[in-house]
Amino acid sequence: MSDALINGLAGAGGGIIAQLLTYPLQTVNTRQQTERDLKKEKRKLGTIEQMCQVVKQEGWGQLYGGLGPSLMGTAASQGVYYYFYQIFRNKAEATALAHKKNGIGDGSVGMFSSLVVAALAGCVNVLLTNPFWVVVTRMQTHTKTSKKSEPIHSKLIAQDEVIPAAIEPPPFGTGHAIQEVYGEGGVLGFWRGVIPTLIMVSNPSMQFMLYETMLKKLKKRRASSKKDNGVTALEVFLLGALAKLGATVVTYPLLVVKARLQAKQVTSGDKRHNYEGTSDAILKMIQYEGFYGFYKGMSTKIVQSVLAAAVLFMIKEELVKGARSLLTSRSKPP
Repeated sequence: MSDALINGLAGAGGGIIAQLLTYPLQTVNTRQQTERDLKKEKRKLGTIEQMCQVVKQEGWGQLYGGLGPSLMGTAASQGVYYYFYQIFRNKAEATALAHKKNGIGDGSVGMFSSLVVAALAGCVNVLLTNPFWVVVTRMQTHTKTSKKSEPIHSKLIAQDEVIPAAIEPPPFGTGHAIQEVYGEGGVLGFWRGVIPTLIMVSNPSMQFMLYETMLKKLKKRRASSKKDNGVTALEVFLLGALAKLGATVVTYPLLVVKARLQAKQVTSGDKRHNYEGTSDAILKMIQYEGFYGFYKGMSTKIVQSVLAAAVLFMIKEELVKGARSLLTSRSKPP
């Protein structure tokens, strides 16, 4: 089994586990990013309050709306990313060693090369998996229709009668989301938001550059102090969290623009709620919401992203170690 395949499978496994643990936060965050109702914005609710509100009005299941396609998208994204990342990384390392033989450099992959490697892997990942995230965004932002106002005489009901919080609509499943996206924009509708997403490739690029730089320094420090060079799972967890925190703060506005483009568009009424493209979304957000609009739900995203990235790195490293150990033990003669 190739090293690229081991990293790809380990990345997919770690991504699924991280997704399961943090999905309710992701659902709430997507709703925060796509909220365009000025009346609701005045009643600012915390993340926990919003989660409770979703549970009360729509049920526990809605916190996991779109979980199925999200898990498939996560597995595909992490698998594709780590697979191509390792391929590009191997080529970069081979190039660095060739340069060393020619008296250029020390044979290690520098920060800029790491950034380019991560960016290339990220672009391949975005182009292949964007349809998953368009469907997931639709399902996360889909809400039950509240009961419309009724005549006064219809409200004169017995005190012990239960009043439902919302009309129970037909379940909004993956098939419905796919039909809705296709109905709005055809096949190209599944690539809505791809431009800001491609630009956002800088997020994982920064994340992995920071992570590998900190990991490299930690290993060098261990080697110079003549201690065990192994890095513990807790240290990987913390390094992953710090790397993701730095990358998220820088690229968050692009994430909000992407979510706005991928959410259901309002084709009639207030044109502020309809975006024709990336530049149109940016200009309208600046005009009607100010720069604050680009940072809606950022605190929720930081918690979700840092926790998910830390779990992902920790699980991935442990899976890679386990797979390599298993392959090594099998290759040894009895």
